[in-house]
Formats: sequence, structure tokens, C-alpha cells
Amino acid sequence: MDDLSPAVREAFARTWVDDRPWAFLTDLTAIGDRMAGGPGDRRASTLVADAFTDAGVGRVEFDPFEMARWTRGDTTLDLTAPDERRFEAVALPYAPRATVSGPLVDVGYGTPSEIDAADVDGALAVASATTPAGGRFVHRMEKFNYAIESGAVGFVFVNHVPGQLPPTGALRYDEEAAAPAVGVSAETGSWLTDYAARGGKATLAVDAETTPGESRNVEGRVGPDTDRELLLCAHFDAHDIAEGALDNGCGIAVVVTAARLLAEMDLDLGVRVVGVGAEELGLTGSEHLADRLDLDRVAAVVNVDGAGRFRDLVAHSHTSEATAEVATRVGNQTRHPVEIEPEPHPFSDQWPFVRAGVPALQLRSESGERGRGWGHTHADTRDKVDDRNVREHGMLAALVVRELAAAAADGGIPRLGDDELAAAFRDADFETGMKAAGIWPDGWE
Repeated sequence: MDDLSPAVREAFARTWVDDRPWAFLTDLTAIGDRMAGGPGDRRASTLVADAFTDAGVGRVEFDPFEMARWTRGDTTLDLTAPDERRFEAVALPYAPRATVSGPLVDVGYGTPSEIDAADVDGALAVASATTPAGGRFVHRMEKFNYAIESGAVGFVFVNHVPGQLPPTGALRYDEEAAAPAVGVSAETGSWLTDYAARGGKATLAVDAETTPGESRNVEGRVGPDTDRELLLCAHFDAHDIAEGALDNGCGIAVVVTAARLLAEMDLDLGVRVVGVGAEELGLTGSEHLADRLDLDRVAAVVNVDGAGRFRDLVAHSHTSEATAEVATRVGNQTRHPVEIEPEPHPFSDQWPFVRAGVPALQLRSESGERGRGWGHTHADTRDKVDDRNVREHGMLAALVVRELAAAAADGGIPRLGDDELAAAFRDADFETGMKAAGIWPDGWE
């Protein structure tokens, strides 16, 4: 990075001791409930807009969109045989208002093969939140929808992290699900799998409502006005049961930090900086953004979902060798190694763009543990954050965007092809679960 100007080097030096990322994260998490469509969501978007403006992002504006707002009521999970007990449970977003009863059936990790091997017809399927080592992480939506498609009347999602922490997470993309589902703690899951082995039965009751709602993205620009542009984004919404400090308070704080540095740089392409709404309820904000933009003008996307949480940066390149090369080069030149994950996935805001052939990087960080950790639980709180990671990943993200801009301006970031993408998703064994969740693209048949 020898070509950075003295002014930009000074901006990087200031970032090492900048207290604004922590102050921004503090204000964001103090909101509490940032569930899309609610009052906390609107407060968060205003906070993001103010932070963008303070960082030197120009032409900051709100872009509202319609979405399906989900509101939780009471939830009960009652064991009816062989004992009578009530367990703590948290309804999963887009669960409908419903009461269902049936035998408890343990489906292990909830992979399609395990569900196929079990008799879940008329049952409450009990599945772990994690997946076996050695393969890709099978998402909650895949497990739930395949279980319901296979005849289950309800679904119980068991956290693999101890601490009496029932997990949450949406069941569908921006629409009500076909059956109720709940998250339970690892400790409750241990009881339920034991009861399942003894022929246990249970009744699950969810009171919830899905209604028309509205969220909004926050958009601005840094860099020159060019015909083509890069997109730098992170979602700012969070589930209603926690502060959302890690998921994705850290991510949007990384973007604000990166934008402040990018505003000081001479870039080869303009950069659209976006705080995305309603990611947790189905990528609704990024879908809206992708529908609105001329994607032929979007050279590449950098989606920050998971960066800033832990020390080591990971870049998901979603089959793009060119974006992987950029991330690797930045890691090597800064002596901050970046782990590359080339395998694609459809469960964050890069997906609407990747699906359309736009090259992408998703930046996250690695804890060494499998799964979400504290994320999507009551424990996703500000005290888990080390803001040194936020500042450092903000600097790395800015350098990645700068290098992508230079490569894209030289025509060095090829588009992604449908056939190659479909093959990559099939090779990673996504097809069955994505079809069950209703997100396998029609053109990939």
C-alpha cells in the first residue's frame, strides 16, 4: 500500500485510536429492539444516516420499501407425555399463529438425509442448530422447510451453545411460514431428545402476527461520479430478543469506519454505501436494492456481515476468483492474512447480486467455533464486542474496496455465469434445502 497519500495514511493512523466506532455501536445497541418494520428499526436507520454523513459520505438519503412485518406474542412448549412439563421457547420469525401437537422426533442435525431417515409425519421435529463437522453449515431455513415439507407439523430448533439461550432466526424470506417453529436452549434440547427417545409428546402454541410493514435502506456515495460503481453494504437490523451487537452492529460499524477512510481516498470508481434494512427477515432490503439498481453498472459488491466480531477476517468470494485475489492481495500486503472461502451461500445480502451474476465478497470474522455463537440469542450484547476488531476490519474493508475499484476499472472483475453458479451450489449440496425454502432460482433448473 505504498501509494497511499500522506493524508490517507494520517486517516488510517487516526482510526487506530478513533472512539467513534464504539460510540456508534453504543448508540445502536442502546436502541434495543431493531426488528425490521418496528420503531427501533426506524431509529436505527436515522442513526446510520447520521453516522454516514459524519463519515463524509455524500448524498445520504432514505430508500423505503414494503416488507412483511412479524410481531411475536406468547409462546408455549408443553410436554404432555411421558411427563407434564413446560419448557422455555422462543418463536421463530414468520411462525404463524397456531397450536400443534404430536410426538417429538429427534432428527439430529436436521439434514435432509436425517429427516428422510426419521418418521416426522405429524410430529414435532427436533433439530440441532449446528451441523456435522467436515461439511458446509446447513441453514435453519433449509432444516425447517424440509422437515415441514416431509410432514412435520412443527419444528424445534436447539441451540448447541450452552447457557440457557434459545436461538431465533427467520423461517422464510419475507413471508409467513407454513407451520410454527421455536428455538430452545441446549439444556432444553437435551431433555427433548431424551423424551423423544422415550416416545414423548408435546404441544406447541405460538401467538404471532404477520402484517404489511415498511423498512428502509440508507444510501450515500463516496468517490467519483462514474458510470460503473461498487457497492459497500451491511445490514443494521437485528432480531427483537437482543441488542444485535455482533449481528450485525459490528458489521455496520465496520462499514461506517471504512466509509470514513474511503472518503479520503482517490478511487477509480464511485462507491455506493448502503445500510441495509430487513436482512434478518429475508434479505428484503437487499432484494429491493438489487431490483432498483441497474446491475450492469454494479462492478462488484462488498457485503459486511460478520466482520468486526472476532480477530481473523474471512472473505467469502462466492466463486469469484477475481474478488478472492483482491482480498488475498490486501491481506498479504498488510500482513493481516485474510482467509478465503470460495463456496457460495444464499443467506446474506450479497445473494440478490450474486444470483444476478455480480461478483461479490462477504466479509465476516472467525472465532474458531462452529455456528453463530452468541448471535441470534439474548446474549448478543455490546459487552461481547472488542472494538479494536471493528476499527481494524474497517481499515481492511476500505483497502479491499479500493483495490476492487482499481481492478474493476481495468476490467479485471468478470461477471458470474448462471451455469457455473448453479453447479457450485449443487456441488455444495444446497439444492435440496434451497428448493424446500423456496429460494432456488427458477432459471437454474
